[in-house]
Amino acid sequence: MDCGDLVIGQLEFYWDMHLWPRLQGLTDDEYLWEPATPAWSVRPRADGRIVVDHEDPVPDPPPVTTIAWRLVHIGVGCFATRASAFFGDGSVPDDADMFDSRHVPTDLPGTAADGLAFLDHWYHRWNESIRALSEAELSQPLGPKGSFYAEDTMLALITHLNRETIHHGAEISLLRDLYRSRPR
Repeated sequence: MDCGDLVIGQLEFYWDMHLWPRLQGLTDDEYLWEPATPAWSVRPRADGRIVVDHEDPVPDPPPVTTIAWRLVHIGVGCFATRASAFFGDGSVPDDADMFDSRHVPTDLPGTAADGLAFLDHWYHRWNESIRALSEAELSQPLGPKGSFYAEDTMLALITHLNRETIHHGAEISLLRDLYRSRPR
C-alpha cells in the first residue's frame, strides 16, 4: 500500500463506517436546529436561494453552527470547491484558484434530504477524482490553483481535507446526540 492509498483510504473508511451511516435518518428539524443563540445556519433568501450564514471578520467567539451549516461546509469547503478547482468540468475559468467563489455550487441545500444528497454527490465526485490520481500526481505541487498553498502537494491537500471532514463530521454527530437528548 502506498501513501496515497493510505490517505485516500482513511477518508473512504471514515465516510463508509462513521459519517455516512451516522447521517442516516436526519430530519429537517435536526438539520436546522439552532442549539444556541446566536447560531449560523443555512437560510432561504427572498428569491428562495439558500445561503450560508457568515460574517467577515468572524466574531469572537463565533456563533454556534447548525448541522445544516456544518454539512454544507463539508460539502462545499472540503469537496465541491476542490473538485471544481482541480477536476472541474470547464464551467469555471481555468485561472480560478481553489478559493475562488465561482467554484461554490449555486444550489445549496435547505432541507435534510437535499443536504444529504448534496454531500453524497460532492463526496463521491471528490473521492472518485482523487482515487484516479497516480502516486506521481499525488506528489505534485498544487500550483496556481492552490493559491497560498501552491507549493503543497495534492496529498497534503487531501490530508488537510480529511482532517476537516473528520472534525466537522464529529461535530455533526455531537449535534445529533444533543438534539436527541434535548429537553422536550
